[in-house]
Amino acid sequence: MSVRILALVGSLRSGSHNRQLAEAAVKHAPEGVEIVLHEGLGDLPFYNEDVDVEGSVPAEAARLREVAGGADAFLLFSPEYNGTIPAVLKNAIDWLSRPYGAGALSGKPVAVVGTAFGQYGGVWAQDEARKAAGIAGATVLEDVKLSIPNSVVRFAEAHPADDAEVTGQLVEVLGRVSAAAAPSAA
Repeated sequence: MSVRILALVGSLRSGSHNRQLAEAAVKHAPEGVEIVLHEGLGDLPFYNEDVDVEGSVPAEAARLREVAGGADAFLLFSPEYNGTIPAVLKNAIDWLSRPYGAGALSGKPVAVVGTAFGQYGGVWAQDEARKAAGIAGATVLEDVKLSIPNSVVRFAEAHPADDAEVTGQLVEVLGRVSAAAAPSAA
């Protein structure tokens, strides 16, 4: 039985290094681990409690919740925008936090990783994503981290999937998330 990890990428840019990092996770997932890279966060409307009622939930929000409901764990890929979490990732967390106390994130392991242009690799944004996911009910794996600095230079000519150091670290992250999600971990 494999562990299904839903990957949410906080950048909508087609050439995003965080998207490429998520693609590397899909490519290098260890045996028994399935990474599902979710598409469509850009189509997700901003969370609004007025439309989050049975029969009115926007289609993209319902689809995200359905896919998330089938996940054993989550891996959030966060760039850093103006020193904090990107709105698209925060919005996805907001949709997944509802209904309160029973959202798709509730009780499931979540790790946050990412890359950014700056010298710290986006740690502020990743810390904010961990905070939001935890408040939303997730079991945040606080000690599972990967922050890759200087993305524009590091990945200028090579995809993260072809960087041995990055893929080694990513495989370690995937193993730890998988172990936290495995039935024996519950």
